[in-house]
Parts: sequence; structure tokens; C-alpha cells
Amino acid sequence: MNNKTPLKEIAKLFLKLGVIGFGGPAAHIAMMQEEVVQKRKWLTQQHFLDLIGATNLIPGPNSTEMAIHIGHEKAGWKGLVTAGLCFILPAVLITGFFAWLYKEYWQIPEVKPFIYGIKPAIIAIILSAIFPLAKKSIKTIQLGIIAGVVLLLSLLNFNEIILMFGAGILAVLLYYFKLDKNNNVHSFIPLTLFQISDNHFMSAVDWNLFLIFLKIGAILYGSGYVLFAFLHAELVVAGLLSRTQLIDAIAVGQFTPGPVFSAVTFIGYQINGFSGALFSTIAIFLPSFIFVALLNPLVKKMRHSRLFSTFLDAVNVASVAIIISICLEMGSETFVDWRTILIALLSIAILFKYKKINSALIVLAGSITGYLLTFV
Repeated sequence: MNNKTPLKEIAKLFLKLGVIGFGGPAAHIAMMQEEVVQKRKWLTQQHFLDLIGATNLIPGPNSTEMAIHIGHEKAGWKGLVTAGLCFILPAVLITGFFAWLYKEYWQIPEVKPFIYGIKPAIIAIILSAIFPLAKKSIKTIQLGIIAGVVLLLSLLNFNEIILMFGAGILAVLLYYFKLDKNNNVHSFIPLTLFQISDNHFMSAVDWNLFLIFLKIGAILYGSGYVLFAFLHAELVVAGLLSRTQLIDAIAVGQFTPGPVFSAVTFIGYQINGFSGALFSTIAIFLPSFIFVALLNPLVKKMRHSRLFSTFLDAVNVASVAIIISICLEMGSETFVDWRTILIALLSIAILFKYKKINSALIVLAGSITGYLLTFV
């Protein structure tokens, strides 16, 4: 599985995922798991889990960083750049189109009838993908208990990164108390995060946007809702963007495929046209490429250290628990009537019966079914 993969194959896969990747990071990771673990056998289930755990320890958009990790695993530096850019590009182009449309006509085309059935289908895709990951990650009763506690605390809205590190540290402490003195324990290598200091307002709007979004990309953990808070503090409070524009930008990021961070493309365009969109987009994603490039070589070393391995196992089960929590949260917002419940149940039944079915077909079928059921 360590054989190099042609860049053309990597580009083809991540362009496809960038086009069909509706539903946020959990759905994107589920689709990647299906493609690179089940279908192509590029990675083992365990190594894929390790990459998820490692990704959750650094700032930035998780699914984009997973794409970058996978590209690096399969084709080194060229694969890292190719996978990341190909996954991001479709979302950026689609969001850029909506940004132009919005600025020209001050409205977003009505798409609700077509996205009505997408969310329940996406929840089904996530659950079908997380099932084998859960089986693989919960190796002991202790890890099962940690997963249960993390799931409960996540549902109570505890911070995701605190839960990740907390699970890892708890597992290491439990391991430490059982550790034989003769065992070789590797020391932790702290993962340092950089933060760019706040800048005074600059006359060059693009440079100002670049610095703002570079800072956000370098320090932001969590979901699109956390991104919303950061953008509000940096842009709305500063008077660069209206609250309505920010809400519309997040909405566009939610209903277009690919990473939600593509909402930044929309924002950059509203503030300073094409150049604003370009520099904002580069800035928000650039730290992810740097962090993954630094972290990826350490993942396998972490797995070969008993102490790190213990830490990583706990982070893995915490990751799975948080993804399940996201599914439950999405479900509470999505299952509003019998139609959405029916779409989810049908999607789950199909996915568990036909394990190799392309998730894009499930998304498409969910969209069409949802549209048709709105007339019932």
C-alpha cells in the first residue's frame, strides 16, 4: 500500500470528491474512507484512522487536511499539493460563481427543493462509513468507555479539541500507571501552532485580507460555526462586512460541495472583487498545507511508539465519537418530517446492502427524491 500512485489518479479522485462533497467535513471524510480504504486499498483502515486523529490535533479544515495527508502518503510532496488543490478547487470555483451572482443581483438562486433530500442521504453515508471505523478503533473496553464519555460531552457542546487532547492525555495517564519501568517511552514532541499578530488596518485591502485569513487558517479549530464566530470578530466588528453578508456567505459554504472554508472566497469577493477572493482563499488554506507537511512524517513514528500509540488510539475513538455526535446533531435539524426520515432509512438500507455503491449516487438520489417528495 506504500506504492506511489500516479498524480493523475490522485487528481481525478479529489476533483471528483470536491465536486460531490456535500455535507461538511464528516461527510467528506466518510467519502474518502470509502474511496481510499474500501475501493482503492490505498491505506489500511488503521492508518486512515491515525490520519483522522492526527488531523484533529491541528488547526484548519479537517477534510481538506485529510485530502492533503492522503496525497502525501501516495505521491509525496507532489501528491500533497495535487490532492489539496484538486479537493479545494471545485468548491472555490462554485462559491466564486455564487459570489459574483450575489454581488451583481444581491440574491442567491433558490436551491432548497434540491438540497432538501441531500442532508438525510449524507447522514446515511456518514453512518455507513463510521461503522467500520468504530469497530476498528474501539480495541479495548477502556477505549469504548472513553468513546462513550467523549460522545456524551460532545453532545453537551464541549469543545472538540479539548475532548481530543483530553481523551489522549487520559489514555496516556492510564497507560503510564501500568507501564513497566523497562519499557522504552518516547518523549512527546509538542506540536507548535503559530499565530500572526494583529495588524493595523492597511491601505492595501488584499494584503489586509490575506493577513486576516492567514491568521484564522493558522489558529482555527472546530466547525463552520466556529469559523462564523472568527469571521464575525475579524470582519463584521471591523466594519469590513455586514452581518447579512456573513450569514449568506456561510449559507453558500454549506450548500455548495467541498470545504465550508470556501465561504471565504465569497467574502473576499464581496470586499474586493476577484483579487480579494483569490488572496483570501490562498490565505485560509495555506496553513493546512504547511501543518500537514510538518505532521505527516510523524504519524507513522507515533504509531511505532507505545506511548504515542496509546495517545493516538484514544484520539481516534474520540474522533469517531465526535463524528457520531455531529450526525446526531445534524439529524435533529434534518429529520423534520416523514420524508427526510424515509430518505435516510432508504439510503442506509442501500449503503449497508450494497457496500461498494458510489456515494455520489446516494447524494444524487437523495436530492432527486427530496425534490419529488416536496410535491407529496
